[in-house]
Amino acid sequence: MSPWSKEIWRLIWLTGLALIVGFISGYTLVCLLIVSVGYITWHFNNIKRLEKWLNKPGKTNPPQGSGIWAEIFDRTYHLQKQNRSRKKKLAKYITRFRESTAAMPDATVVLNRYDQIEWINKAAQKALGLQPAKDIGQHLSNLIRHPGFIRYITRKDYSSPVELPSPANEQQTLSIRIIPYGQDQRLLIARDVTRLKQLEQMRRDFISNISHELRTPLTVIHGYLESMQDETDESLRDWQENIKMMRRQSSRMQHIVNDLLMLSRLENEETKQTAREQIAVPNLLHMIMDEASALGAEKQQSITLECDDELNIFGVQNELYSCFSNLVFNAVRYTPTGGSVTIRWFHDQNGAHFEVQDTGIGIPPQHIPRLTERFFRVDVGRSRDIGGTGLGLAIVKHILERHNARLNITSKVNHGSTFRCSFPAENIIQQAPKAVTKA
Repeated sequence: MSPWSKEIWRLIWLTGLALIVGFISGYTLVCLLIVSVGYITWHFNNIKRLEKWLNKPGKTNPPQGSGIWAEIFDRTYHLQKQNRSRKKKLAKYITRFRESTAAMPDATVVLNRYDQIEWINKAAQKALGLQPAKDIGQHLSNLIRHPGFIRYITRKDYSSPVELPSPANEQQTLSIRIIPYGQDQRLLIARDVTRLKQLEQMRRDFISNISHELRTPLTVIHGYLESMQDETDESLRDWQENIKMMRRQSSRMQHIVNDLLMLSRLENEETKQTAREQIAVPNLLHMIMDEASALGAEKQQSITLECDDELNIFGVQNELYSCFSNLVFNAVRYTPTGGSVTIRWFHDQNGAHFEVQDTGIGIPPQHIPRLTERFFRVDVGRSRDIGGTGLGLAIVKHILERHNARLNITSKVNHGSTFRCSFPAENIIQQAPKAVTKA
């Protein structure tokens, strides 16, 4: 029988006894009142004993009880034991977590859903200049005030890290990433990338310096070869083919050096330009198309321009020319005889778009993610024969980053490729539905 059934039978038995005694004595209501008060007093006494026991510190055995109260005391005692066991396990997990994060060389900060600091390891105290005594509970943006970090934490896009100088040491560069976990909890991890940044800068300086050093001798060599090729001296007649080949290779080296210098400049300057001008992109594209038509004249290619003549953007003219011309000239070079190249300049609700679509050889899907790496070529022999330097798409990527734009590449082998540059809507100066097609 369940405790509640026993308690109901107890109440029935007491009520019956009160009725019998009351019937015999003639004081039925008085007997029922006495039994009721006694029953309620018994319950209140057990409640008081329960409250006293619960307020006692430490582990104590439950008070002895009878009926339903024996069951309540027993179940409460077991619940206390279970809760103590859970607390011990949770405390062990928290201790292990804090020990592991404290041992990490990277700065680690635990944040709540409101980006307030809940815990800091020793590396974070050193790298971020945080102090547990006064910074616990503070909003992180009140302590790390770098504009890049404020944008990062406000946008709540944690897909990639943000790099910024350490608040405690401006000579130190930190890569900070926020990782959401649990129920609206966040883990901030800051890694010291100072050495990597220094090595990257050394690499850039080396490429820039060596390119500058090579430029002058290459110009001299190319000039002499040009003079020798134009020379009518009989003694040079048998060397004309060799001179022509040397001139072609020196010209290729000059293009590589020029591309390296431009790439070095793009990498060393600020990522995004602050001073920009209004660029008449349609005029730029008409000029590029004329050059592309001359480049592909021997292949009898169909080159088409679909352009919104009233759509301009803010940017840097020489950089946008380099970006667009690289994509167009690549399409012409890698499209076979009789193929077609379509150039588009248009806008939609997402911004302005420059697109180059060709019917060329296409790119295998496994190579697409690496196309913007410097010196990467899908087919090394073919690229060299065509005259590519392997730096064009790397330059395009850096230019687009400086204009807050992105590059999207789709391709199918033997069917052609499409390169699209998408510029944000805030870069647009004018929008108009009018489009002009030139073939």
